Amino acid sequence: MAEKLAIDGGTPVLTREDYRNWPVIGEDDRRFVNEVLDSGIVAGATGPQAVALEREWREFLGSKYCLTTGSGTAALHMALAAVDVGPGDEVLVPAYTFLATASCVMHQMAIPIFVDIDPRTYTIDPAKIEAAITERTRAILPVHIQGCPADMDPILEIAGKHQLHVIEDTCQAHGAMYKGRMCGTMGIAGAFSLNNLKNLCGGEGGLFVTDDPQLVQKADLVRYFGDECDERTLRQKYNSSILGYMYRNQELPAALARGQLRHLNEFNATRIENSEFLSRELGKIPGIIPPVCPPQGKHVYWFYAVRFDPQAAGLDVDPKRFRIAVEKAIFKEGVLVGQWQVMPVPGQDLFHSMIGIGKRYPWAINEARGVKYHYDPQDYPVAQMLCDTYTNVHSIHPPNGLDLNTRIVAAFRKVFRNLGAVMDHADDDIRPGFDGRLYGVG
Repeated sequence: MAEKLAIDGGTPVLTREDYRNWPVIGEDDRRFVNEVLDSGIVAGATGPQAVALEREWREFLGSKYCLTTGSGTAALHMALAAVDVGPGDEVLVPAYTFLATASCVMHQMAIPIFVDIDPRTYTIDPAKIEAAITERTRAILPVHIQGCPADMDPILEIAGKHQLHVIEDTCQAHGAMYKGRMCGTMGIAGAFSLNNLKNLCGGEGGLFVTDDPQLVQKADLVRYFGDECDERTLRQKYNSSILGYMYRNQELPAALARGQLRHLNEFNATRIENSEFLSRELGKIPGIIPPVCPPQGKHVYWFYAVRFDPQAAGLDVDPKRFRIAVEKAIFKEGVLVGQWQVMPVPGQDLFHSMIGIGKRYPWAINEARGVKYHYDPQDYPVAQMLCDTYTNVHSIHPPNGLDLNTRIVAAFRKVFRNLGAVMDHADDDIRPGFDGRLYGVG
């Protein structure tokens, strides 16, 4: 007789105490943070920790230039501004990503145009890019989603054909690779996030990288109010030459990121080991679809997303309802699961109200010329399918290891042996997710 499910009053496989939190704080982190406190220098684009992090990150990637920033979103916006994306321009972004990939386009008064995703990797589908290109298109913004590299060669080929800039959103993919090349280094610029959840954690912050000397100069102006420094004294002129923002990082986040960088390869190796174990074992259970690592890439698994297929599990039920029911039952077994993005980005209210920078801007710029914009998530069926059927399993980050993930697999097996009972609880008031402490949030 099958073991009684926790959702039915049985004993959970796991408790919250079985999980260990991210980030892993070690001696290197403490040493660099103490250097900040001992130095008395806590801010400034030329602070010793910020400058050292820029040098160490460009050496890690093999990039020529790096700027620390206040966030990954800031780095993306700086890149768009530096390549002169402007009012009425269009930028292609994947339909499944974090809002910032699209909203940073709008901060330039440009218009995000969504492209559906590949059904295996969940990155932008190169086969669907050219159909979205118009005479107004200026850039493509591929996302290396959840640590999985986008298929960059065809993206770069299309961009070259149409004379478009490629800016890589690498905010979730520190150390990921595509055909031996570091993600974030293949386009004209790359952007990384350093927030608390990311593989490279600074608490907050970001990194902008490029090999273009003119681009880094422009991005540096965008980073701090467009204000140039005196070449001799290195003091601010307080005379802005372009419109800029306050996108600098600070010394304490930079110091923490430096400490974390010394262990990035080690931490990524743990993520990969945990994820590959889960994929091997969960892939044996009919109805579970593990994430895919493309053969030409190195996936660094920021998050671990699985999908559920009721037909493969032997049930004739709605796929979204099946996912909701399984997610609740797994959560009650003590497995920390839950969705990250719950809908394709074009399904968010922002793109239906069109309250952007004032009512209907930036869209109104081109609408005045007869161009119509309409955002319908059903126009992106792969992204919609993913949002209906996936959940993230929050057990792959260090210092968690195979002991925890072996029990995760046991919980999934228990649930999938009892799918009839699972579906009976599909409407229970259970809300899967994780508490913030798991990823360093107070």
